[in-house]
Amino acid sequence: MSHPEILARYRRACDYLALAMIYLRDDVLVRRPLRTADLKPRVLGHWGTCPGLNLIHTGLNDVVGRTGRRTLLVTGPGHGAPAIHANLWLEGSHADRDPALARTGDGLAELVRRFSWPGGFPSHLSPEVPGVIHEGGELGYALATAAGAAMDRPDLLVACVVGDGEAETGPTAGSWQTSAFLDPDTDGAVLPILHLNGAKISSPSVYASMSDDELRAYFTGCGWEPVVVDVTGYDDPHDPRADRAMADALEGAYRDTGQRRRGDRLPMIVLRSPKGMGAPDRDAAGAPLAGTFRSHQVPLEAAEPDSMMLLERWLRAYRPEELFDADGNPEPDLLGVPPTGELRLGSVPESVGGALRRPLPLPDLEPYAVDVPAPAAVTASPTGTASRLLAEVMRRTEDRRDFRVVCPDELDSNRLGAVLEATGRAFARDPGVYSEHLTPGGRVVEVLSEHLCQGWLQGYLLTGRHGVFPCYEAFASIVDSMTNQYAKFLTMSRSVPWREPVSSMVYLLTSDGWRQEHNGYSHQGAGFLSNLLTKRPEVTAVHLPADANCMLVVTGDVLAATDTVELVVTGKQDTPVWLSLDEARAHCRAGAGVWEWAGTGTGDPDVVLACAGTTPTIETVAAAGLLRERAPELVVRVGNVLTLRAISDPATAAAGIGAAEFEHCFGAAPTPVVFAFHGYPSAVHELLHGRPDPNRFHVHGYLEEGTTTTPYALLADNRMTRHDLAADALRRVRGPDDPGAAELERERDRLVEHAVREGQDAPEATTVPHLARGAA
Repeated sequence: MSHPEILARYRRACDYLALAMIYLRDDVLVRRPLRTADLKPRVLGHWGTCPGLNLIHTGLNDVVGRTGRRTLLVTGPGHGAPAIHANLWLEGSHADRDPALARTGDGLAELVRRFSWPGGFPSHLSPEVPGVIHEGGELGYALATAAGAAMDRPDLLVACVVGDGEAETGPTAGSWQTSAFLDPDTDGAVLPILHLNGAKISSPSVYASMSDDELRAYFTGCGWEPVVVDVTGYDDPHDPRADRAMADALEGAYRDTGQRRRGDRLPMIVLRSPKGMGAPDRDAAGAPLAGTFRSHQVPLEAAEPDSMMLLERWLRAYRPEELFDADGNPEPDLLGVPPTGELRLGSVPESVGGALRRPLPLPDLEPYAVDVPAPAAVTASPTGTASRLLAEVMRRTEDRRDFRVVCPDELDSNRLGAVLEATGRAFARDPGVYSEHLTPGGRVVEVLSEHLCQGWLQGYLLTGRHGVFPCYEAFASIVDSMTNQYAKFLTMSRSVPWREPVSSMVYLLTSDGWRQEHNGYSHQGAGFLSNLLTKRPEVTAVHLPADANCMLVVTGDVLAATDTVELVVTGKQDTPVWLSLDEARAHCRAGAGVWEWAGTGTGDPDVVLACAGTTPTIETVAAAGLLRERAPELVVRVGNVLTLRAISDPATAAAGIGAAEFEHCFGAAPTPVVFAFHGYPSAVHELLHGRPDPNRFHVHGYLEEGTTTTPYALLADNRMTRHDLAADALRRVRGPDDPGAAELERERDRLVEHAVREGQDAPEATTVPHLARGAA
């Protein structure tokens, strides 16, 4: 072990650099009296967690250097970025990516100036920062992300710092159960380090108020073996005894994780340290600072003369002249503390997962396709069809172990159970009850927490692997905020030269709202889709495959995609198969197209029936059949949208189809378009912005109406039945008083009455016309 005095000295340098990054723009080693011009005009950053992070990082440097064990660091309190930047600069990981950040006086000045500066580093950790796979700005997801990074990496240890404010979040509370899913034979280990410094932004933290015995009891019950490191009793913030205590705890944790067996509790560390350790005791007005919530962000507002004097005294207390030579270069003994090469925490290969990623060995689709002699001649489950493909991918990656399915206990429910024929469910404990498909090393991870699934998959993908997240549609919105953050992470990553593309985040939403008539209102909702459309179009895509063959093609496409968030929403019930495999391939490539066989007449259409989604497509084809019977003189065109942004103006979204294709699919203005849409109608209206005459689109979708009822009655509540669509089309062509439209609506009402009376839909409410090719 490095001598504790050397570790404490290294930590003092990191603390100084972190403080300088928050406050200074010039004279970064305070070689002259501090002036206003030396301060950043906008002082941003978080000091409170930085000293604790530096204590942890320094200890990890020491133990990694001694053991040679590859360690990835996930920092939950990402607002403590100055501490991480300081360590990355001293270990040379910054310089490897950007020579301007060399370990010289000029590089030091550039590092300090660049933090929280326009065009520089953000105030939180971000993809521009080496070693980072977790931004940390939104608290709660660090431990789940760390666990995902450890899965299928048996030689990797993932150290994860969890702040005491973050520990109060629901996702973190759930993440302590991660220990039940990490198998010592196939997975790496996670080492949680719970950093308790007593306070959040302005109030006490719950975990810090617990006694050591309470903490040990709580975490032991969650499957961990906690060791408490308490450094609150030292007058000197850089007392070497703190480094000795941290080194001893890390030594034991590294030993125990390397020797663990199935069923063993994993080690964790609880670090108690004063908040803002090293800050002045009080500010210029006499309010307490060090050890209190007032040191959380910027402890001193240095614009006032008295505060500037305190700040200068605080900076000089670190004695930077002992740490950096006359040219600003760090002293040689400091550079000897971090490990070297790929053992540096900022240079671990897994932190740039795109460089490790291998394309999936995807099979040919033909063996899994449904034979379609004519549209709707056969039925099949879209998810059931895709499930057989996913199972084969599991088989083909058995040796590689770089593909997983994470799911909130809904794999069988969503008809994806074929995957369990190829692998088992991961569970590292004795379940104690009758269970099925629990297999050591299983690569299906099911837990009833969407937050955990999201965090696991983020960590897994960002370290170079592949995966799918199936979920009930209504409950995917639980991770709306996490998805927002991840999409932003991908957006920023694309501008970082040394980041390489990672496998796309694939959501497979099924048990969709239109077929949740049995579970009722709480299970009906398409909000996740709408939320995803608010993110940048180059990093997000929404696919609505209308049948099993389209689903098969889309599944293959999204599994091969990189650097995007891919949302696939489809049904699980047996539904009509409209397209052959070759037709499905062409349709998926186009994103949207005309289904000639579903329409009526030839030439320019009188009205266009458009659709997107499994159930809306069924109702649209049925509506076209009603118009063929009731208004045979009308020319009706049917257009299906598979990739939702295909309807966008290509000037705003690259996936948007060209003007000629758009007119072919939806007719020329002012031809009315009755659009049956899977989600909320507002999503389509927003996507159509920029297209000629978007007001000619009349969108039917989910109107937030629902209950426990029948499939047809649920559609009727939201004006999405075939009768509603056909009636709307007649009124758009013939006028609002068209008697044929009124008759269709009376038929709809009679069918709803039948459902209420009989408890099930009448056959004519669910029958789909059998269509031969070219029936129009």
